[in-house]
Amino acid sequence: MEKLVEEPENIGGANNAELNLDSLLDVPIDISIEIGRTKMTIGDLLSLSKGSIVELKRTAGEAVDIYVNGKLLGKGEVVVVNERLGVRVNKIVAPIERVQKLA
Repeated sequence: MEKLVEEPENIGGANNAELNLDSLLDVPIDISIEIGRTKMTIGDLLSLSKGSIVELKRTAGEAVDIYVNGKLLGKGEVVVVNERLGVRVNKIVAPIERVQKLA
């Protein structure tokens, strides 16, 4: 019987199982920073107006959460860079923690 699918050639002696990470460098990702959360009733929400303050369940100076595509990547602190807000990364979540959170 004739072979219908040919085996891929080993290009340049490289292992076919190796990933070419260069092809991933231009893939866009969403990064978001969460400074805090809170819960409120619909009544409280409807009573908000200009100047209202929403209290968050996080203390001032506490690290903010850094998310990549909706998954926690690490923790950081808010900084000002050239009159813009930024985040200094202080901690990257261990890969095993990230995998455990996927389950």
